[in-house]
Amino acid sequence: MIQPKIARKDVTLHILKTFNLHASKKLGQNFLIDEHVVQGIVAAAGAGSGDTILEIGPGIGTLTQGLAEAGSQVVAVELDKRLPDVLAKTLAGYDNVRIIQGDVLRIDISREITVPKYKVVANLPYYITTPIIMKLLEERLPIEVLVTMVQKEVAERMIASPGGKDYGALSVAVQYYTLPEIMFFVPPSSFIPQPAVESAVIRCTVRQQPLVDVQDETRFFRVVKAAFAQRRKTLHNALKAAGLDAPQVNGILNTAGIDGMRRGETLSLAEFAAVANAWTEQEQGS
Repeated sequence: MIQPKIARKDVTLHILKTFNLHASKKLGQNFLIDEHVVQGIVAAAGAGSGDTILEIGPGIGTLTQGLAEAGSQVVAVELDKRLPDVLAKTLAGYDNVRIIQGDVLRIDISREITVPKYKVVANLPYYITTPIIMKLLEERLPIEVLVTMVQKEVAERMIASPGGKDYGALSVAVQYYTLPEIMFFVPPSSFIPQPAVESAVIRCTVRQQPLVDVQDETRFFRVVKAAFAQRRKTLHNALKAAGLDAPQVNGILNTAGIDGMRRGETLSLAEFAAVANAWTEQEQGS
C-alpha cells in the first residue's frame, strides 16, 4: 500500500478538510467511504495488471486508488476543476494513473486512450448517468465492459424485461449493446454526504454484435423512442405520432407481424427490430 486507504471515513474527512472541499450538489457528488465497495467494483471489472481503465469521475481518488493498486493503467476524467490538484496529492506515488480534467461528454476519448481494448469504471452522478452510458455505447468505442455505480432504480431499469413498469427505452438501448447484470447494492451509509437513495453496481458486458439485427439503427431507436414517449399509447398510435400515416403504420405492422393495439412496453428487442426493419423495407420499396 502506497497511501492510506482513501475509502475510510476518517481519511476522506481529513482530505476534505485539508483541501477545504465540500461535496458539490450541482455535480451530484457523494464521496465513497466503504473499502468493501471499492474492492467489489474492482472485482466486478476484473481489473488487474495489463488492463487499461477509463474511470469517469474519480473525485478525490477513492476508486482510482483501488484500480491502481490492482495494477491497472488508469485514465481518470474529472469534471470538477478543483480536484486534479487534490488527486495529484492523494494519488502521489501511483505512476499508473493519468488525470484528465474535462467533461467526458465532450472530450475525444479515442484520442486519449489508444489501446485496442479497455474497460470503463465509474461512480456516476445520478443526473448524468444515462447520457454518459449512451455516449460510450453509441460511439462504438473499443470497450469490453462498463462497471458503473448508479441509482438502484436506474440499474433496475437497465436490466428490466418487457411488460414491467421498469422496462423502457434505456432497457432496450443497454440490452441492445450489452449484457447487463446487477452485481450488488450499496446503502446510503457508504457515502458522505449520504444520498437519499440506494445505489447499485451494474456490470454491462459489451456485445461483439448487437443483440438483434437491424437494417437501420437510427430507425430502430426512433421506433423505441416513439413507443415509450407516451407509454399509454398503442404502438399504432405511437408510430403515427412519430410522423407516419395510418396506411404506412398498418403496412409496417402487418409486415412485422405485430398487433398495433399492443403498447410499446410489451415488445421485446426482437419485435422492435422487426418493426424497424419493416419500416426500412417499406421506405426502400416506395
